[in-house]
Amino acid sequence: MLLLLAGCGNDQEEIDEVYPEIILTAPDAFPVQCSALASGETFTFRALLQDNIELGSLSVDIHHNFDHHTHSTEPTDCDMEPVKTPENPFLLIRDFPIPAGQRAYEVSFDIAVPADVDPGDYHFMIRLTDKTGWQSIRGLSIKIN
Repeated sequence: MLLLLAGCGNDQEEIDEVYPEIILTAPDAFPVQCSALASGETFTFRALLQDNIELGSLSVDIHHNFDHHTHSTEPTDCDMEPVKTPENPFLLIRDFPIPAGQRAYEVSFDIAVPADVDPGDYHFMIRLTDKTGWQSIRGLSIKIN
């Protein structure tokens, strides 16, 4: 009976205990820490996403940092402008599709920055969740000129 029970344990699913990865070290990755975006123009968000089992969902949040709060996950700081009150800040919260079944995926999506937004310090937050629910976050400091 013990041999029968011991043999049944080998059919269990692999338990995912690994966070997905947001890789911004490729030469064409953008934005990266301290990048500058131009108002009134479109830029291409590029990153490599990886997971040991399967990628799930991706979202981006761009919001002002005029009050100098922080979400940074990066080891270097950027030069900051003085604290100011927002009048017409840029705000974008957007989900991006990842095809099902992917363990690695190169993101390449265009994002338009409106011409009339307040210039200054912003955060570019990248949230990547794998199929089992583990989430990785990269918080980048960027500028909009």
